[in-house]
Amino acid sequence: MAEESDLEKTEDASPKRLEKAREEGDVPRSRELATVTVLLAAGFAMLMMGGQLADALKTSMSSGLSFQRAYAYDPMLLLMKISDNIYNLLLAFSPLALILFFVAIASPALIGGWVFSEKALIPKFGKLNPITGFSNMFSKNSVAELVKSIAKAILVGLVSYVVISHDMESILSLSLLPLNESIAEVNHLLLTSFLAIVSALVLIAAIDVPFQLYQYAEKLKMTKEEIKRESKESDGNPEIKSRIRQQQREMSRRRMMSEIPNADVVITNPTHYAVAIKYKEGGMLAPVVVAKGADAVALKIREVADEHKVLIVESPKLARAIYTHTELEHEIPEALYTAVAEILAYVFQMRIFNKNGGYQPEVPSTLPVPDELDPHSLIPLPGVEDV
Repeated sequence: MAEESDLEKTEDASPKRLEKAREEGDVPRSRELATVTVLLAAGFAMLMMGGQLADALKTSMSSGLSFQRAYAYDPMLLLMKISDNIYNLLLAFSPLALILFFVAIASPALIGGWVFSEKALIPKFGKLNPITGFSNMFSKNSVAELVKSIAKAILVGLVSYVVISHDMESILSLSLLPLNESIAEVNHLLLTSFLAIVSALVLIAAIDVPFQLYQYAEKLKMTKEEIKRESKESDGNPEIKSRIRQQQREMSRRRMMSEIPNADVVITNPTHYAVAIKYKEGGMLAPVVVAKGADAVALKIREVADEHKVLIVESPKLARAIYTHTELEHEIPEALYTAVAEILAYVFQMRIFNKNGGYQPEVPSTLPVPDELDPHSLIPLPGVEDV
């Protein structure tokens, strides 16, 4: 059952899958939306410019039906007249053509956006396979297109029937009107019928757009195995990444351990925490933590410190505070300046004692460490006692 679920496309397409599909020119498209957009633009343009276009057609027809004697003796004059009529018609209809052109170019941006892909131009010979073509005839997409075509035919038929029934009296009375009035009435009937039918197609487009988006999402769905494989390709093998992180931690730990011999003092819990402090007068604004660790790492820090004769001072509360609130190679918090200063003063006194002898300094016992910086003061840990 687990293998079957891995083979089922139940996961949404990843951003990488969507980007790859877009690069190949595969984006959601709705032909119904593009068609309705162009038709609506044409209808409203005709509504706004219909009078001018009708005048241009009337002038062209009147000019074309008139014939002068000179045309019979000079064919060039006739050709010039025909070319002038064509030019005037093109000039009159050019605004409508430009509007439809820009609407047709802009309509794809409504769903899917503009995509320029060379891969979409490469011929795919697999589509010439008759078996595949025959199976596509009975696919879900083909059935949906068939249902959509039938719905469009029924809807357009119903709207046309309603419009014609409503204007039946006007249509029958056209023959009784003068020529100019009948032409104007026909133009009005045709335009309103056109807009009514196109507006009905908006319903088809409103259904088709969500369906195309749903179908596109379903087509690009991925199996769980594909998600895992893509994740490995994008982010790398988790085992390799884990090994790299482990090696990075080891390198960081070795680098940290190499700094302990240069430390001035190691402050311990004494068994749970250990922090190595370094301070160079004149070269640092405040003491810096060059190494820190807990449990096994703390033990290793103490061993390295013993090996290189770095002084180890037990101060549980201070060790915990520095470990919790100071990052590696960062300065200690200002609230711990006084406590660390007493420790460093003790370290420098011990160096003088070890070199010249005399009175041995005492280890600072009560250091001014704020309780809010000690994690044990905030959250008591049962079973852990300061030594």
